[in-house]
Amino acid sequence: MISNWLASTLARRNIHYGWVMVAVTFLAALISAGTVGAPGVFIVPLQKEFGWSTAEISSALSIRFVLFGLMAPFAAALMNRYGLRNVTLAAQLIVVSGLLASLAMTQVWQLILLWGVVIGIGTGMTALVLGATIAARWFVARRGLVVGILTASVATGQLAFLPLLATLTERYGWRVALGLVCVMLAVAAFAVLMVMRDRPSDVGLRPFGDEGTAPLPAPPPANAPIVAAALGTLRDSAKSSVFWILFATFFVCGASTNGLVQVHLIPMCLDYGIPQVQAASLLAAMGIFDFFGTIVSGWLSDRYDNRYLLFWYYGLRGLSLLFLPFSDFTFYGLSLFAMFYGLDWIATVPPTVRLTAQRFGAERANLVFGWIFAGHQLGAGAAAFGAGLSRTIYQSYLPAFFIAGALCIFAALTALAIARPQPKSVAEPKPVAA
Repeated sequence: MISNWLASTLARRNIHYGWVMVAVTFLAALISAGTVGAPGVFIVPLQKEFGWSTAEISSALSIRFVLFGLMAPFAAALMNRYGLRNVTLAAQLIVVSGLLASLAMTQVWQLILLWGVVIGIGTGMTALVLGATIAARWFVARRGLVVGILTASVATGQLAFLPLLATLTERYGWRVALGLVCVMLAVAAFAVLMVMRDRPSDVGLRPFGDEGTAPLPAPPPANAPIVAAALGTLRDSAKSSVFWILFATFFVCGASTNGLVQVHLIPMCLDYGIPQVQAASLLAAMGIFDFFGTIVSGWLSDRYDNRYLLFWYYGLRGLSLLFLPFSDFTFYGLSLFAMFYGLDWIATVPPTVRLTAQRFGAERANLVFGWIFAGHQLGAGAAAFGAGLSRTIYQSYLPAFFIAGALCIFAALTALAIARPQPKSVAEPKPVAA
């Protein structure tokens, strides 16, 4: 097989195959995330073509965000049972099918079904859970860095393609831009098919950083029903206060990023006379800053107390959101916001994943994090709908931005309520009751 040949070739050069897994997952997550971020470009074109209101379009995007999150724990159970590659390929097929069918939509209910339900389920089958699973299974050392890299791919992908999609939409229509997304998804699916594998043992390796010589224990059986595995994890983890703190803070994370800025910043910029392509470029700039900010966050999470990292990330994000309405939407004001906010766009993920693995164990980390990520997307869905409703009723997005900023300050203080983790072996993390 290609993966075995590639693993042995890289081993001769002292390169672990885990980094190939990071590369292919980065590509798949980058392009899949572009699918999640693309509708922000299409809000105004859909309004012009079909006469749909902002609230109607936002309702579909809200459903997509919620399903994107609620699928995460079940996606983790699916990965544990059917393998990373099979689940990732199935997810990409579902997303492409939904996008292709949406090229012919003419009614709001079709938008809700395709962009809300179908694409929400498809993108939710991988989401951030895929990156968390790769980091937990393939890495002992550099786990925080890997989470940072793969998280950066998700956040950056949601923003980096927006200028290109906005340009194509402006010149040729939203359907052409959507067609390009389908082509990119097909390229990512081919890469996943060729090289993605489930565990290091599949290519005769130990996890990166594992210097042990004893045989690795066999992975726990994953023959439990998918729903039972996911709900059983929720039942057990819900007994821990740490779970609810991480769930609540991640709810705020989603409400202050994906659901608000990603979806509504472009339409809000149009309200202030800023062209769509220029507004999309602003989001792309945030994506670039986020790429570096999230990777640095992963590096920091390997070295410093993750609770204090969350305090600073949420606090600084809240201040940036409160600043935006006072920037007067000038070039310099928006540039300052893009840099400051972009560095902190989704830097909260690496410390959240590490705290999850520390408290609940590496093998269950993806399932527990799946439920925490569901909180993230519930927040995103609430913000996506709430900001659209604010624009429809009050003719302004500003109330939503003030509320999101205040919630971030609340999340910063809440993160400090997590008890200090007990010392334990990095190689064999054990669950700690909270």
